Amino acid sequence: MTSIKENELQQESMKRKFYHLIINGEKMKGSTDGTIKTYNPATGELVAEVAKASIEDAEKAVAAAREAFDNGKWKKYPVGRRAQVLNKIAAIMRSRFNELVELEILDTGKTIHAAQGQIMQAIEDFEFYAGAIVGHRGAVNNVPGQFHNYTEKGPVGVCAQIIPWNYPLMMAAWKVAPAIAVGCSVILKPASFTPLTAIILGEICLEAGVPAGVVNVVPGSGTEIGNHLVENPKVDKVAFTGSTPIGKDIMGKASQTLKRVTLELGGKSPSLVFGDADIDAAVDGSLFGIFYNSGQSCEARSRLYVHEAIYDDFMNKFVEKTKKLQLGDPFNKATHVGAIINQEQLDTIDGYVQSARTDGAEILTGGKVATPEGCENGFWYEPTVLANVTHDMKVVNEEIFGPVVVVMKFKDEKEAIRLANDSDFGLGSAVWSKDGARATRVANQIQAGIVMINCPFSAFPGTPFGGYKQSGFGRELCIETLDLYTEMKSILSYYGSRPLNPLGI
Repeated sequence: MTSIKENELQQESMKRKFYHLIINGEKMKGSTDGTIKTYNPATGELVAEVAKASIEDAEKAVAAAREAFDNGKWKKYPVGRRAQVLNKIAAIMRSRFNELVELEILDTGKTIHAAQGQIMQAIEDFEFYAGAIVGHRGAVNNVPGQFHNYTEKGPVGVCAQIIPWNYPLMMAAWKVAPAIAVGCSVILKPASFTPLTAIILGEICLEAGVPAGVVNVVPGSGTEIGNHLVENPKVDKVAFTGSTPIGKDIMGKASQTLKRVTLELGGKSPSLVFGDADIDAAVDGSLFGIFYNSGQSCEARSRLYVHEAIYDDFMNKFVEKTKKLQLGDPFNKATHVGAIINQEQLDTIDGYVQSARTDGAEILTGGKVATPEGCENGFWYEPTVLANVTHDMKVVNEEIFGPVVVVMKFKDEKEAIRLANDSDFGLGSAVWSKDGARATRVANQIQAGIVMINCPFSAFPGTPFGGYKQSGFGRELCIETLDLYTEMKSILSYYGSRPLNPLGI
């Protein structure tokens, strides 16, 4: 077991052969000396080995977080001091921006453009919550009679935060920043495929002045470590981003100890292109909406509905530009689409496409595994456009989580809304129209937590992110997220001159 000292953190490169667990402010190999090997999805090459947490290690992390919360000083810090620490975390991340980008690319296979944008947002998340926490307080309420009531907001306690592999550092920032801003302690469980930048974030938090035990990082099996954290009675809240089936399982397990739960789950988001849309803008925005991050996004606009009057014109341009998308070296700025995370996900994506072919769908472009030059041992799939699909097909109803979009026509506004809402999911959506009144009407009727009007971007610090229906509940990335990590206490006092005798005895 090795203590983390500030000067060591400043000198040690982020790019290493071995990464430790972070428990109670210390680097640990883990109780069993087990490891996880992480590979570059773009090339198949080994990136590093990571200490694999056991149940014993997870329990140590919970105990450290519990002690840090119950008896530690972090929650007692003045709000301004906690804000200073969050700003220092952001400053350290900003100073090591290029290292973080490189590590994220190696761990995920995403393009340099995607990694740069996501690392920058992670930095801005800490800056946002450093400011937001200053104004996060209770209220004074009017009560009839000679009573005074006010509320206080305090941290909920120990939080287990389980993050996915598609946005490793950004998702960690979405969860860690608001939790520690209000004074909670955290056990961060990154995905086994992509744990590197989450571990680095834990180290940076310590370097910035977050006390030992407040932020712990335990890579390991979701089935083993994730379930242990969800079921542990010493954990007060669970925040999870991932698939809907796992989210349902977590909700059930967390109910046994009545934990607070935030779930950001799957999606099958629609994009509606009306006849009066700026076609070129809608084409470009729709390309980004599905092929950004190789389609491995929960809010990817993977269902594309186009008004019949412009369908042919739109599709000619959309397919032509899809064919021009470049796959290959993620560090090359000319690359548009990065790698798929692993072989299992590659097989899943291709399985959906082949099932659509069997069901009668037409593949307008793509539809097969790709082998970019220099990346032959990586995991790649061609950007794929499927037409002649119907709502009873798997590719229309189920989340594929890859660079695959299904396209259908619609006749009028009413049908477009019906098709958009014909899904078990309700995370993202997009509306393309020059008619402001129409765009507003449609946005108000779409059953989704996020509606993008004439815009392909879904999330900035300060904008709520979360879904309807089986896309989960709770909102991240916004001021309201702070309430998900706090308890509210009502304090009522009597200031009358005569003692109360409500029973009249």
